[in-house]
Amino acid sequence: MTNITIALLAYIIDKIFGEFSFIKHPVIIIGDVITFFEKRFYKDSIFRGVLLLGFVLSVVGFCIFSLEYFLQKLPTSLYIIISSIIASMFLAHKMLHDAVRGVLEADDKKEAISMLVSRDTSNLSDSDIYKASIETYAENLSDGVIAPLFYLLFFGLYGIILYKAVNTLDSMVGYKNDRYEKFGKASAKLDDILNFIPSRITAVLIMLINLKKDIFSFYPMGKKHESPNAGHPITAMALSLDIKLGGDTSYFGKVKKKPFFGSSREIIKKDDVIKALSIKNIIDTLIIFVLIIFFIIT
Repeated sequence: MTNITIALLAYIIDKIFGEFSFIKHPVIIIGDVITFFEKRFYKDSIFRGVLLLGFVLSVVGFCIFSLEYFLQKLPTSLYIIISSIIASMFLAHKMLHDAVRGVLEADDKKEAISMLVSRDTSNLSDSDIYKASIETYAENLSDGVIAPLFYLLFFGLYGIILYKAVNTLDSMVGYKNDRYEKFGKASAKLDDILNFIPSRITAVLIMLINLKKDIFSFYPMGKKHESPNAGHPITAMALSLDIKLGGDTSYFGKVKKKPFFGSSREIIKKDDVIKALSIKNIIDTLIIFVLIIFFIIT
């Protein structure tokens, strides 16, 4: 019941306030820990990557243990309030929505989308920018909202913070290039494992909200993605909007062959991004409602 209460309050806090700009975000601190290890102990080997993963999870785990030790000495109500505030910093629906919406409102859309994606953006058309925006929202709806909430519900602060540590590792070293192919492999594989269930929950949620009859129709195309997880919410969004996402994409100057997700039109419009973002309030309402029901019955 405590985890449900914390999850409910944390989600509401994120919905209302989003990021707390007056403090350094804990994910940035986790990134600093990763950078510390990489600068001193990087080597192009899987073993060093395993050491990186173990080091980061150990440091983060020790910090959570120390935090929990302190919080458990507080009155229950105060423990729940502080834990909820901390947990909210690892949820990112408001930030994600606002960041993608910001691309539409930016004077330089290429510069704006470059802050959200790792693909090359200098030669993107408006349709390509809108496509990247929708893919970013769909994929990060899993990584930044559903997955951390999932692990918070089952494992409390340990679950949500350790999940975000792995996810941050994947975002920093989980690339298949000359530098990180081996060094980031362990982090990328663990991230794949942790996102297996949440990514599919996210895809089903997108299909349900958009009133699609076959809520699992995303799976055949979604599994064609190079990632075992990212393709499912992206395909669900493509099917829901009647558009085609994916396709060949340039990364670090090299074009990577990628399958298409969805089977309708390829030209993506601004209205498609607005429609994709419009599900935020529905998702927020649904999640809060379900958490309230769980709170009442437990």
